Parts: sequence; C-alpha cells; structure tokens
Amino acid sequence: MSDAAIHPSAVIEAGAQVDPTARIGPFCVVGPNVVIGPEVELKSHVVVTGHTSIGAGTVVFSFAVIGEVPQDLKFKGEASRLEIGARNRIREHVTMNCGTEGGGGVTRIGDDGLFMAGCHIAHDAHIGDRVIVVNSVAIAGHCRLEDDVIVGGLSGIHQFVRIGRGAIIGAVTMVTNDVIPYGLVQAPRGELDGLNLVGLKRRGVARSDITALRAAFQMLAQGDGTFHDRAERLGRETDSDYVREIVAFVMGDSDRSFLTPR
Repeated sequence: MSDAAIHPSAVIEAGAQVDPTARIGPFCVVGPNVVIGPEVELKSHVVVTGHTSIGAGTVVFSFAVIGEVPQDLKFKGEASRLEIGARNRIREHVTMNCGTEGGGGVTRIGDDGLFMAGCHIAHDAHIGDRVIVVNSVAIAGHCRLEDDVIVGGLSGIHQFVRIGRGAIIGAVTMVTNDVIPYGLVQAPRGELDGLNLVGLKRRGVARSDITALRAAFQMLAQGDGTFHDRAERLGRETDSDYVREIVAFVMGDSDRSFLTPR
C-alpha cells in the first residue's frame, strides 16, 4: 500500500488487510482481523476492530467505532463478525457491533446505506440495502430491516423486530413489534398509521399497485377475523405483487407480534 494513503499517525495492526486504494486518516486504529476494501475511506479518529469487513467505497467519519464486541452480557468472547457492504456512509459517533453465537454470529449491513451521527447497530442485526438510519437511532440486537427502510431520528427498534421493505418510521418512535412492508409507523409508542406513500411514489410504483396497497391496508385494518386471517384472505384475492409481499411478510416466521393498523 502507498504510504501516502495512510496517515503517519494511524495504527494499522499486523494482519489487517487494507486495499491499496483505501485511505486511512489521522489517528485511526485498524485491528488485526479487519478487511478494508477498495476505495474505502476512514476520515480520522475511527476505530475498526474485531472480525470486520468493509465493502468498496464506504466512507466512515470521525469517532465511529466499528466492530467492537456486543453490548450483550451473554457474549463470552466467541468468534463473531461484522460485514459491511459497499458505498455506505457511516457518520460521526456511529457504533456497529459484531454478532453473537446465539444470534448467528454475524451483524450484516447491506449496500448504499446512510447511518447518521450517533446511531447504533447492535449485535446480529441484518440491515438491507439503501437503508437510512437517522441521528441517534438505536437498532437493538437481532433486528431485521429490509431494503429501502427509513428510521427517523431518536427512534428505538426493539430486539428481534422485523421492518419490511420500504417502511418508514417517524421520528421519536419506539417500535416494539414487526412492521409490514411499506408501512408508516409513528407516535411515541409506535402505531401503524398508514402506508409510506411518498416513498412508493418516489420509487415509481404504478398507481394501480398503490391503489391495491391502500385497499389492502384498509382490509387489514377493518376486515373480519384476526389480523392473520385477513392477511391470508388478501393473499388469495390480490393480483398485486406488492400486496403479496406484505402477505408473505405477515405469514413469515417472527419473534415479535405485528403492529396492526389503527
């Protein structure tokens, strides 16, 4: 690696694998089991430790701590990993922890995410592509956030919660149950309050599918039978792939119950 790509004050421990095109700024610390991919940039005062890999083009800003041991009293030092995809933006004071044996051993971050200042991604969480986690959000252990999710600032996501693709969580919301794809959740104790219509329109979803999603939401909110009964009926009656995605999510395995429409 070119000496010019690593600031003289940075500490790169023996065993670390740093791509020649990566840039390591002042006072960074890179541990012996870290893999830094092409065009990755660590701005300054960044700590990357543990069995951590960072994908191409990701930028990590000052005072982030990436790959430290989990904040979980059950963790006994077992081998575990943190895998970060490509082209993420990880801002100041973000923390991302490695996994635990009980949670599968890996925390996984997808591609093209934005993790704003002060947010936390806990052990064994799996975060999809193009996810936006706003300032001071806490994502607890074992959570699953699918692609294109947005989590508003100062929110908390309870452990084991799943958030479906394209859902949006309003600011200062505590989410304790699963959120259907494209759902809109807000209020201090999260309530499913509609659909992420703005996000659907921005992605160019057809008007017919948006109409089908709105009808499906009303049926889930007001139809006969239990929430799962209504979802099963939707699956039999719909022609929309977007509605089928919600049905598949609802019928999938979960450790948490669902936020149901108001």
